[in-house]
Amino acid sequence: MIKPVGAMDEFASPGRRGVRWSAPLISKYLLGQLLGPAAILTLLMTSVIWLVSILPLLDLVIDRGQSAPTFLYLILLMLPTPLLIILPVAFFFATLFTLQRLAGDSELVVMASAGYSLRQLAVPVLAAAAIVMALTLACGLYLAPLGQRALREKVVDIRADMAGALLNEGDFNNQAQGLTVYIRQLGNDGEIRGILVHDSRDRHHPVTYIAEKGILAQTPAGTRLIMMEGTVESGADAGRQLQVLHFASYTINLDQFSGPVRDTLRKMHERYLGELLWPSERNVSQKIRDQFFAEAHDRLSQPLYCIAFGLIALAAVTRGRRQRGSVAMRLTVASLLATGLRIAGYGIVGVAQRNPMLVPLFYLLPLLGAAGAVAVLAGYGPRLPRLRLPRLQGAA
Repeated sequence: MIKPVGAMDEFASPGRRGVRWSAPLISKYLLGQLLGPAAILTLLMTSVIWLVSILPLLDLVIDRGQSAPTFLYLILLMLPTPLLIILPVAFFFATLFTLQRLAGDSELVVMASAGYSLRQLAVPVLAAAAIVMALTLACGLYLAPLGQRALREKVVDIRADMAGALLNEGDFNNQAQGLTVYIRQLGNDGEIRGILVHDSRDRHHPVTYIAEKGILAQTPAGTRLIMMEGTVESGADAGRQLQVLHFASYTINLDQFSGPVRDTLRKMHERYLGELLWPSERNVSQKIRDQFFAEAHDRLSQPLYCIAFGLIALAAVTRGRRQRGSVAMRLTVASLLATGLRIAGYGIVGVAQRNPMLVPLFYLLPLLGAAGAVAVLAGYGPRLPRLRLPRLQGAA
């Protein structure tokens, strides 16, 4: 039986040629070709998400007078969370691009002619999927909650750091409720010149501190502003009387203005898998426990999409005709199916949080996607209709 020229059915029957082909070198070559674009696409997609998510942190770092290394540390702590979403998606499009490039360069045809079967071609695809699965699982179960915990603690420390918030020359700083600080000049040796501190927490007895110079000191007891050669002006009788006290040295505890740190319940994205499945807090309601339960299985099921996406990309490239219109349609359909599969997975999260009986759908969706791709690879799936171009008049 004569096959149409350019058909991608060379991989239809892996053992038909009777050639025993051991191709570890080709498998390694394909694995490298798959992981390279996946890494580049992951980097590009992560950079785009970073640009959006770091803006609130940038404002916090600038307002609190933090350094560039602190800002870099904060954005590194955020990295595992978007990677959990980006890695499977980047792997799918990288696999689709790489396999189609190999098919367009006729490399897959040469491999098939040399006896490289469809099963052998699936081995590097699944191996790359396993690597991406391991990274996704590590991000979801350990790195993402670890980064979110450290990020939250660091943000709390920055907001409580009154020293970094008040070291702005020539500005009236109102970082704390009821406190206004003005610094005229900050010397290279850390000495402050021209200090004005206005404490209006008690509206009936406001206090103003004016000093020629001073220093900010980090002591074991907290942040202290040590002022020298100044006065304390306090109002009495609702501001109708003014009392002035001269001092040689006066110390203000700035930690009193930062406010107490609230010990709240850890959020879902800050919890490890065990804390989601078996929360130790006794005051957690059943509704929150159901949300934790759904979040845990969502993290466990997300790596499964890597296998489904790899098989969908493999089926889209190796099954069907190689005409330009047919290839474009198959790639488009594969992209739409993978996108719809992943969106459906995100849609289940909210439903499963309200109804724990739907948690198995987290695993069912990627398994159905993988099963459908395997069916197409085995020749049981429907073939896409062939595009027919209008025939020109007078053509033979």
